[in-house]
Amino acid sequence: MSVTLIILVAALVAMVALVFARPVRQSSRDGLISRFGPEYDRAVTRHRGDAKAAQWELSERLRRYGELSIRALTPESREQYAARWSGLQERFVESPALSVREADRLLATLAAERGYPAESPEQLLEALSVRHAQAIGGYRQLHTEAERARAGHVDTDRLREALLGAHPLFEELVRAQPHDRALRRRRQRQRHHRPAVLRSS
Repeated sequence: MSVTLIILVAALVAMVALVFARPVRQSSRDGLISRFGPEYDRAVTRHRGDAKAAQWELSERLRRYGELSIRALTPESREQYAARWSGLQERFVESPALSVREADRLLATLAAERGYPAESPEQLLEALSVRHAQAIGGYRQLHTEAERARAGHVDTDRLREALLGAHPLFEELVRAQPHDRALRRRRQRQRHHRPAVLRSS
């Protein structure tokens, strides 16, 4: 086989590989966008617009945390967490910073009990983002405001917004099974009687 023919064959193989690789990369990108939603945009922004770097990071999250064995809560445990969250909401009017710090700790404890790794806040956020991408932004804000409050920077409006924003993740983590009717009724009553200070204006 001549050198020219070898070069032509190699070029043809490379072109075919490129044609088939593009749909695969596009499919991978679309899958990450679909799964991570706003987390995908956040990763791209953090990598200064480098979509490939963002995709690699999110793919690594899936590899590390996609197969976690998530444990169910007992009905009693769900009741206890719901009561603790309701209590810190009630205390917000008198101690907003303390309530937000307590909510930050409560979510970390709850996530760890469900089986998410919590050796550091960032690890916990990354692990949670794999299954709770749509709600993780609220928890990020809550953790940020809790850290600000610990440093003495207290803004009641920001704290209120952070506590409200973290509630969807709390609900996803503590969510009752369909047969737990009593807990569902209790949650409905809690929504109707949300403390006025936490209601959206």
